[in-house]
Amino acid sequence: MNELPDAMTGPTVDERDQAATIRVFLALAPPDDAKDELERALRPAYAAHPRLRWNRIEDWHITLAFLGELPLPSVPPLMSPLSGLAAGRRPLRLALRGGGHFDERVLWSGIDGDLDGLHRLATDVRELVRACGVSFPERPLRPHLTLARSRRGDQGAAVEIAAGLAALAGRARAARRLALVGSNIGRGPGPIRYRDIEAWRFGHTA
Repeated sequence: MNELPDAMTGPTVDERDQAATIRVFLALAPPDDAKDELERALRPAYAAHPRLRWNRIEDWHITLAFLGELPLPSVPPLMSPLSGLAAGRRPLRLALRGGGHFDERVLWSGIDGDLDGLHRLATDVRELVRACGVSFPERPLRPHLTLARSRRGDQGAAVEIAAGLAALAGRARAARRLALVGSNIGRGPGPIRYRDIEAWRFGHTA
């Protein structure tokens, strides 16, 4: 569990905080050994394509619901309901499978395993968030880990690396944490960074 952003930890919400927003989404955190497995598979690509905007390994995640920019005061009321949802669920057994790209620019690794369970979890998470009064854009669930983004004029790298990941077939492992994640997208010229606002372990063992 990580600390909340400073504006969310004070005893009161002033006018400035009410105007402030945070970009958030709900995600599954891959287990560390799955991330290690994928990192090993990507080592040749890291060396061959250093100009790609590689995501940090600690930022890899499977997005369940993208909530977008939310007013800061709307985030804390989600915590208790999401904790309760996680406590009543079993971990999902998922595996890394192959790779691909979006528009020849965004490189990703595919997800296999209990995809029915993953879709049910995403549906339940989205219904819970809406029941808490938070509206967000509906997007189809496309399970993947975003790995890197090409810079302008370098689209071929993502296509090449995705082809090299085609044979990737990871071992199924239990994903044990639901996370509420914040990002700094749109808040500066540097790379996108993510951090857990809060995370909850699933309550039943798999």
